[in-house]
Amino acid sequence: MRENPSPQTDSGCNPPSTTRDDAKAQRAVLGLVLAQHPTQLTICELAREINQGQDFAADDSVERAIRDLVGVGVLRCQGALVLPTRPALHLDQLASS
Repeated sequence: MRENPSPQTDSGCNPPSTTRDDAKAQRAVLGLVLAQHPTQLTICELAREINQGQDFAADDSVERAIRDLVGVGVLRCQGALVLPTRPALHLDQLASS
């Protein structure tokens, strides 16, 4: 029996991207969220800051990065706000000391 693909992995739901582009977007999002902490940023503010006026596909990459970083537990969303988790803050502190 063949399993149905999940909506997140179905190529019809997400625009094509490479692993390298996704990793770059994740680094940019996480880096900005950690650098701005304790200032709270919205998804739109993150996209605007990272993309510098690029097209909607660039906004999608930021939203995908946020989704993936939430999935691995380093970011959390509270409404439209994107916040670092305590483990992410701890690792950032270790990396900078």
